[in-house]
Amino acid sequence: MRSGFIGVIGRANAGKSTLINVIVGEKVAIVSPKPQTTRHSIMGVLTREDYQLVFVDTPGIYKSANRLTDMMMKATEDTAKDVDFILYVHDGHAGVSDNDIQLIKKYQSGKIPMAIAYTKIDIMPKENIAEDVKKFYENGIDCDVFPVSARKFRNIRKLEKFLVEQMPSGEKVIAEDIVSDKSEKFMVAEIMREKILLKFDEEIPHGIAIVINEFKRKDNGTYEINLDIVCEKANHKAILIGKQGKAIKEVSSFAREGMEKFLGAKVFLTTYVRVEEDWRNRPGLIKDVFIE
Repeated sequence: MRSGFIGVIGRANAGKSTLINVIVGEKVAIVSPKPQTTRHSIMGVLTREDYQLVFVDTPGIYKSANRLTDMMMKATEDTAKDVDFILYVHDGHAGVSDNDIQLIKKYQSGKIPMAIAYTKIDIMPKENIAEDVKKFYENGIDCDVFPVSARKFRNIRKLEKFLVEQMPSGEKVIAEDIVSDKSEKFMVAEIMREKILLKFDEEIPHGIAIVINEFKRKDNGTYEINLDIVCEKANHKAILIGKQGKAIKEVSSFAREGMEKFLGAKVFLTTYVRVEEDWRNRPGLIKDVFIE
């Protein structure tokens, strides 16, 4: 039996959450084209008869901008020090910059072994892959590189097999019926945030937070969920609500369907939109957002 923890690290939008969801076979982290989609370290667990891989999805790597990004970066740095293996996820479609080289070398220089998942190969010229891998090696990056496509499931099993071989021998570290370490309440908030990010795209910046006011399972098995959508500006609130409330009704319906699929039960969802200026620098509000 082999089992261990794999820290999944990389720049924003490199495809970390999508890759974990595909390998684990369950949706354990939300995905969207926007930066700061992942704000927490989230575990995704793949358990098989003779091995267990515990992936720790981390927030993307950012420059310090506010208290929220500082907390996100701390989560990433802490993960990088406390796992058995680091899987650095690099967006192959974006090419390889000097900054990318420096960042990868930073994580490779530690005591924890590392490999690179070079993602999005389905949307880039094949000849670029060999050129980028050569650039890695020419700049002193000598770890294994796995070109993969999560969307097309290319080389995913090959990467999985390699990761198993890197794990220490030992018993399962997580109960085998668990696929994530986060609560239902946490996942419901993340589903709401994902649907907002997907629906509004560039209209609303990533400074959106979800605060759960009520999360209750009734005796008949249905759920009552009451939540606030927190934004930073009045014009963002107007966009979220839409003309005669049309936008908020649509996104709430979209989110409720996702919640019902996740919970396996009917959901009665109530949503409110409120403005909290500069909430990403306010410790009290950040604490409300970091639901476990």
